[in-house]
Amino acid sequence: MPIPDSRPRLLRLRDVMHQTGLGRTAIYDSIRRGDFPPPRKLTRHASAWLESEIHEWIESRPVAKGLSGAAA
Repeated sequence: MPIPDSRPRLLRLRDVMHQTGLGRTAIYDSIRRGDFPPPRKLTRHASAWLESEIHEWIESRPVAKGLSGAAA
């Protein structure tokens, strides 16, 4: 098992969308509402999110009710 790298890792929008299952509009709407971590500005035209903040956001989501977890 590899040793986890403790250095901060930046994720671009495509990676954030993939990890969260959210689209671009949903992400930016959630940021405006204060419900999603804002990106860090890298350059004038590039932004990225801290991977740790995205993982914390994912872990903070409530578990869906009424799902048994078993495949039908």
